[in-house]
Amino acid sequence: MDLKTLTECESFAIAIAIKAGEMMKSMSGRCKQIEEKQNYADIVTEADKAIESFVFEELRKQFPTHKLIGEETASKAVFTDDPTWIVDPIDGTTNFVHTFPFCCISIGLAVNKKCVVGVIYSPFLDKLYTAKKGCGAYCNGAPIRVHNCTSFQQALFICEMGNQRDDEKRKAVFANMEAVGWKCHGLRCMGSAALNICMVASGFAEAYWEFGLHCWDMAAGAIIASEAGGVVIDTEGGEFDLMSRRLIVACNESIATQLSKELPVHLKLERDD
Repeated sequence: MDLKTLTECESFAIAIAIKAGEMMKSMSGRCKQIEEKQNYADIVTEADKAIESFVFEELRKQFPTHKLIGEETASKAVFTDDPTWIVDPIDGTTNFVHTFPFCCISIGLAVNKKCVVGVIYSPFLDKLYTAKKGCGAYCNGAPIRVHNCTSFQQALFICEMGNQRDDEKRKAVFANMEAVGWKCHGLRCMGSAALNICMVASGFAEAYWEFGLHCWDMAAGAIIASEAGGVVIDTEGGEFDLMSRRLIVACNESIATQLSKELPVHLKLERDD
């Protein structure tokens, strides 16, 4: 895609993200239908479904030849090289249900299976993060940049327990937290993968890692972090794979590489595709 087309895609994604954010705010605190998916920690609300339906409808009208992948319709999607919108209608659904404001809508566009546009909007925090390939990353229109920290001991990291509740995941999560937590300034768990990535992109934390994510959790954030000067890799240090369900986002290669080596458990997860 040329720059003009990328800009048009970004502008449209921003417009529908803001409208979706208004929907999110209007439905906050009154979710009457909360359904479990795989377990009690993996939930979906009527707001998730309504917002995804709205976003998909608008994208289909504007880009009828583009493919769509969304969290609530993922089983019907196949990831190809075609232009593909990857949407998480509410990233941080548990936060949303509890009216904890750290949640957002995430809209990414991938071409040839690489992220080229990312829009993440948190209506409760009034933060709009945007990026398109080769043009830098922004929050509310102002440029953002990662923090240039090379000291592991002076770094602040973000991680999550995630919504899986099996023994393998539990052991991995706490083994990794213990191994890393005592060697850095601190760990934070805030409940939204997309916004966690934006915290690193904005220079508020030095790295974020997680196992068990899906493409809709990472697509928009990956391009935002990269355009902010960050490094996005697989947890074992290889190239980032959007469908692999695991990632490290870091302020630089030094922190990313050391964090990869310090994690004692690297889960092998079923791919999204």
